[in-house]
Amino acid sequence: MKDMRPDETERTEETEDKTVESTTTQSPMETIKQLQAEAENSELELRKARHISSWKIGIVFAVPGALSLIFSILNDSQILAFIGLGLTFWGILFFFVRPKRYVKSSLLDSTVVSSYFTIDRIVKDLEYEGTLASYYIPPYPKEVYLPEHLRGLKDMIVFISADRDADMPSIAEMAEGKFLFENPRGICVAPPGLGLLTQFEKQLRIDITRLELSELCESLPPLILEDFQLAKDIEMKTEKNQVYLKIVDSIYKNLYSREENLKSIHFLGCPLVSAMACAITKTTGKLVEIHRDEISPDGRTIEVWCGFAEG
Repeated sequence: MKDMRPDETERTEETEDKTVESTTTQSPMETIKQLQAEAENSELELRKARHISSWKIGIVFAVPGALSLIFSILNDSQILAFIGLGLTFWGILFFFVRPKRYVKSSLLDSTVVSSYFTIDRIVKDLEYEGTLASYYIPPYPKEVYLPEHLRGLKDMIVFISADRDADMPSIAEMAEGKFLFENPRGICVAPPGLGLLTQFEKQLRIDITRLELSELCESLPPLILEDFQLAKDIEMKTEKNQVYLKIVDSIYKNLYSREENLKSIHFLGCPLVSAMACAITKTTGKLVEIHRDEISPDGRTIEVWCGFAEG
């Protein structure tokens, strides 16, 4: 065997060192890429799993359960019977249990904030100065017959007045569905909490126009807290000629922040406050005005005083 010269030996060693170094360098990169690919696949599988409906899972349990019960009868097997009963039970349970969908509170804020910005711009463009007032106007009951020209009174509206001491528009003007009023100066808009009020009424399964105000104060907060989970705590009580609302950790609390700097939020209320004002209006059949609100320094607690105005 022919001996290698010293320079050739050095070159061979250098080549081997470079090969080892290259392998060592590439190995972590390949591992990282492989882990990234596995993470992407896992995320994809998780997304697919989230979209699997409960009835499909129910079928996966119910079909083997039913087959186990059939074979247990044919083979007189107690083990198959117990397995079949268990699988069938869980299958039926998944048929009836439907998962609820939740939405981030930040998304709810972003969907409603544009409406308040629009009202702020309208008020500014109309050059309404001073202290604005908003009056929640009760609708006529749906079952009450009204002439064609007064049908617009069956929808709840809010009149934003440019002057707190001004009179209310006439019934005929409000029934026409007018937006802008000259005498008295103001605008009519749909309450921001009208959609929430509709959901409250569906959940309560009671016509709130037939409730007393004290009954509404007892039944509405538990509904908002337990069924809809729109806040951590709510206090609602009557005080003389007004209703006091205290809401802790509302999902709409960010609308009151200084960053948004919304003006209309204070005389219209956030969607939750507006929905509660709508409920008070429908229950009492009176004009309801948001007199004032106070926000705690940390922004968690909202206090609102709703008073009754004469039409």
